[in-house]
Amino acid sequence: MATVRTQQGETVDDLVWRAFGRTAGLVELVYELNPGLADLGTILPSGITVTLPERPAQKPTAPLLQLWD
Repeated sequence: MATVRTQQGETVDDLVWRAFGRTAGLVELVYELNPGLADLGTILPSGITVTLPERPAQKPTAPLLQLWD
């Protein structure tokens, strides 16, 4: 598992977006891996270490559908 340090003014959503480029389903995992993180408030203190889950597999994208030529 990887860890990351928080930046000034960052929320858990911001941190997860910075680390993974998406938040769906990952924010909850971060809270599970870091007991007490929610107690720090919405804006996290800068410089704390947060454990991240394993990088999720990329969801396959649907093929591009072209309607007109």
